[in-house]
Amino acid sequence: MADSKHLVAITACPSGVAHTYMAAEALAAAAAARGYTIDVETHGSIGVEGTLTQDSIDRADAVIIAADKKIELDRFAGKPTIVATVSEGINRAGGLIDDALAARPLKGEATRQSGERSSSGFVYKALMNGVSHMIPFVVTGGLMLALAFSIGGTPTQQGLVIPEDSFWYLISQIGTLAFSLMVPVLSGFIAMAIADRPGLAPGLITGFIATTPALYHSEAGAGFLGGIVTGFMSGYVALLIKKIKVHRWIAPIWPIIVIPVLTTTAVGLIFVYALGTPIAAFFTWLTTALAGMGGTQVGLLGLLLGAMIGFDMGGPVNKVAFLFAGGLIASGTSVPMGMVAVAIATPPIGMGVATLVRRRLFTDAERENGIAAIFMGFFGITEGAIPFAAAHPLQVIPANVIGSAVGAAVAGLFGVSNEVMWGGGIVAVLGVVNRPLQFFCALAVGVAVNAVMAILLLDLGNLRSRRTDRAIPDQDQDMRTDAVDASGDAAGSAVETADKAEPATRAVSFTDYLRPDSVILDENLTGREQVIAALAARGTATGQLKDADQIVATAMDREAMGTTAVGDALAIPHAKCDAAIEPFLGFARLSTGIDWEAADGGPVDLVFLIAVPEAAAGNEHLRILAALARTLMHEQVREELYAARTPEDVIDALSGRVRA
Repeated sequence: MADSKHLVAITACPSGVAHTYMAAEALAAAAAARGYTIDVETHGSIGVEGTLTQDSIDRADAVIIAADKKIELDRFAGKPTIVATVSEGINRAGGLIDDALAARPLKGEATRQSGERSSSGFVYKALMNGVSHMIPFVVTGGLMLALAFSIGGTPTQQGLVIPEDSFWYLISQIGTLAFSLMVPVLSGFIAMAIADRPGLAPGLITGFIATTPALYHSEAGAGFLGGIVTGFMSGYVALLIKKIKVHRWIAPIWPIIVIPVLTTTAVGLIFVYALGTPIAAFFTWLTTALAGMGGTQVGLLGLLLGAMIGFDMGGPVNKVAFLFAGGLIASGTSVPMGMVAVAIATPPIGMGVATLVRRRLFTDAERENGIAAIFMGFFGITEGAIPFAAAHPLQVIPANVIGSAVGAAVAGLFGVSNEVMWGGGIVAVLGVVNRPLQFFCALAVGVAVNAVMAILLLDLGNLRSRRTDRAIPDQDQDMRTDAVDASGDAAGSAVETADKAEPATRAVSFTDYLRPDSVILDENLTGREQVIAALAARGTATGQLKDADQIVATAMDREAMGTTAVGDALAIPHAKCDAAIEPFLGFARLSTGIDWEAADGGPVDLVFLIAVPEAAAGNEHLRILAALARTLMHEQVREELYAARTPEDVIDALSGRVRA
C-alpha cells in the first residue's frame, strides 16, 4: 500500500458527453469525504483528459474503473482494482471506493477481463465501445450531407439534386464516405473490445463485407445489424485464436499476421456463405416495415423509443434505442431518429421548465440546475435531467418516461426525420431535420407533459411527506423509548423517519440555514420556552423569520406532543408555520443545562431550532432534521460544539459532515 491515502480512477461512457464527467466529480467528492486524494482520467468525447501518470498509479491504494466502454488495464497490474459501470460511478461513488480498497490486486489484464467476459455486462460494454466510435462518423456524414443538399441542392421532379460540377457535390461525396465507414467502425471496435488490437482489423474488414451486398448476392446490405454480428464474431474468433499457445519464435507474428488473417478469412467466409443473405433480408424487411408504418404504428414506435430514451437518461436502455434509430439512418430510414431527437431533449428541458413554473418545489441549487438543464437539452444532452432524477427518482423518472414517449410519438405522427445521430433543438437549427416547425411542436408537447407530470408527482410526494411528518410525535415517543438502549439513540430514529419520507434526500449544507447571528453561546437561559424564544428572535433579526411569537407558540405546541430531546444533552425543537419566511436553523449552547424531559433523564445544553414555512414542511424540514441527526451522532462533532468560541466555529464544526 502507498504511504499516503491516494486513489486513481478512469471514467468513460459511450457518447462521452456528460456521464463521464459526472462520474469523475462524484468519485472526487467521495474520495475527499474519505480523506483520500484522487486522480481521475476521463475518456470523453474530446479524448482522454487528465491522463494518469505512472507516479500517480504507483502511489495509489486502489483503482476504480467506472466505464461503459473498453479500458486497457495493463498499467494497473498489481493494484486492487474494481470495474463498474459509469452509472455506478455517479450513483454509488463511495461504495465503489470502498469496494476497490477491499478488492484483490489485479494480476493482469487478461485475468481481470476474463472475469468481465463471464458477466452479461461485458457484451453491453463491447457493443457500446463500437457505438461510441461510430457516432462521430454518423454525425459528420449526416451534417455534411444535410448542408450539401440544403445549400447546394437544386429542386427537380426527383427531389433535391446537387449538380456534379459544384462544390457542394464534393461535400456530399465526403459525407457519403463518412457514412460508409459507420458499420465497419462499429464492427471493428466491438471486436477490439473483445480481443484487443488483434480483433480490430478483422472487425473492420468484415464490417465492410457486411455493407457490400454483392459479395453475398443480395440487393441490399446487412446494415448495422450485420456490423454487430461481424463485430462479435470477429472478436470472439480472434480471442479464441489468441489463446492458442505457440512457440516463442512464432509469438511475435501471431497477433500481427496470423490472428488477423485467420479471423478475417473465417468470419468473412461464414458471413458471405451463411449469414449475409438472411441478415440482409431481415434488415431490408425491417427498414421497409418502418417506412410503411401508418399513424398508429408510428405512434406506438415513438412511444416505445421515447420511453426507452427517458428511462435512464444516457444509460444502457437509452443507448439501445439510440443505436437502433441511428443505425437506420444510413439505410434511408430516418424517422425513428427524428423521434429519438425529440425524446433526447425532453427530460432536461422539461425539468428545467418545471423549476421555472413551480419554483417552491425545488431548492436553490436545483433551480440553478434547471437553467443549465434547458441548455443541455437544446444541445441533445439528456444527462441534464440526472440531478433531478437522483434527488426525486420516484417522481422524476416516470415524468421523464411519459414526457419523452409522448414527444417522440408526436414527432413520429408529424413525420419528423433526422439525418444525424444526435438530438435536441440544435439538429433542427442546423437544418438536418426535414420539418423543423413540427419538430419543435413535438418537443413543446413532450416538454409540457414532462414538466406537468413532474410537478404533479412532486406535489403528491410532498403531500405524502407531510402526512409522514405528522406522525413524528409517535416517532419521538419511540425515540424516548429507544434512547437508553441504542448507541445512536433518537438521532438514528430521526434519520430513519426522514429517509422513509423521502428516499432520495439530497445533501444539505448548514450554511444555507444557519447564520452566524443565529448562534447563541453560553447564555443563561432557564427553560425550554425561553431558549426557543431567544433563537426565534435571532431568526427575525436575520430576516428568515417574521413572527417570533408564532414560532415559539408552534414549537411549544410541538413540545406538548412529546419532547424533542434526543439524548446526549441535545434537543431539536422545530416549528412548521408561515411565520418562517425561509428555512431557518438556530443553535444555542447553554451555560447551564436545563430539563427537557430527555429519555436519559439528563439535562440539555445543546439546542438546535428548526423553523420552516408550511410549504416546505415536508421535504425541507425532514432534510434538515436528518442532516442534524446524522451529524450529531458523531462524538467529535459534539465535542467541537462544546469547544467552539465563535459562531463561525460552530458552523465549521458542522461543515463537511452533512450527508442527508
